[in-house]
Amino acid sequence: MTEWGRTGKDRIALVTGGGTGIGLAIARGLSAEGYAVVITGRRAVVLEKAAADISGETGNPVKAIACDVGDPAQVAAAFEQVKHDFSRLDVLVNNAGSNVSPALLEDIPFEEWTSILGANLTGTFLCTQQAFKIMKEQNPRGGRIINNGSISASAPRPNSAPYTATKHAITGLTKSTALDGRKYDIACGQIDIGNAATDMTARMSGGVLQANGEIASEPTMSVKHVADAVIYMASLPLDANVLTMTVMATTMPFVGRG
Repeated sequence: MTEWGRTGKDRIALVTGGGTGIGLAIARGLSAEGYAVVITGRRAVVLEKAAADISGETGNPVKAIACDVGDPAQVAAAFEQVKHDFSRLDVLVNNAGSNVSPALLEDIPFEEWTSILGANLTGTFLCTQQAFKIMKEQNPRGGRIINNGSISASAPRPNSAPYTATKHAITGLTKSTALDGRKYDIACGQIDIGNAATDMTARMSGGVLQANGEIASEPTMSVKHVADAVIYMASLPLDANVLTMTVMATTMPFVGRG
C-alpha cells in the first residue's frame, strides 16, 4: 500500500464532479466526517485546488484524480488508482453531470444529446460498474453508492429533454444497482436535489422559464443541506438504505401548481 493507504482512516469515499458546486460541498462534508476523500473531474487545476482547500480545512486526506466519467478507459484507471492507494472503497457519490442551454426539443443537435447522455448516464453507469468490482471483493465486503438524480428525475423543466431523460434514467439505474448489489452487500440510493445554491443556479434569482411560459424568480437553499443529506445516507449501516430522497428549497415550484 502507498502512503495514501496508511492514513488510519477506515472509510474511503469517491465523489465525481467533486471540484465545484454540489460535488465540492459533498466532498467537504464527507472529509469533515473523517472520510479519506477522492474527488474526480475533468479539470486537474480545479480539482487540485479543491483537494488542497478541503484538506487544509479538515486535516484529512483528499486526493484529486482528473477523469472524464464518460470515458471507460479513464474511469477504469481512476478506480484502479483508488484501489491501489486505499485498497478499498466504501462510498461512491455519482455526482458528475452536465447540461446544455434550454432549447426546443426539435432543435436539439444530436451531438448535444449524446454529450449529455455520456456525462450524466453513461458516466454514472461506468463508475458504478467499477465500484462494484472493488466493493464485492474487499474485506469487509460491500459499500454504498449514492446517485445525484435531481428534481428532473421526476419533473422536467421546459426545453430540457436531454437532461431530463438522463435523470429519469438514473432512477432506473439506481433501482437496478440496489437490486443487483444485494448479493454483494452494496446499497444504492438516489438524492434528488432542487435549487441548491451554486454558480449553476445563480440565474434562478433573476428568473427562469416556467411551464406556463412565464419567467419567474425561484428560491434556492444552501448547498450544505445537500451535503448533510448525503452524509446521513452514507452513515447508515449496510443493512439499511435510503432508496430515494428529495432535498429542495421549500417554496420552489415543484409540488402542486408552483
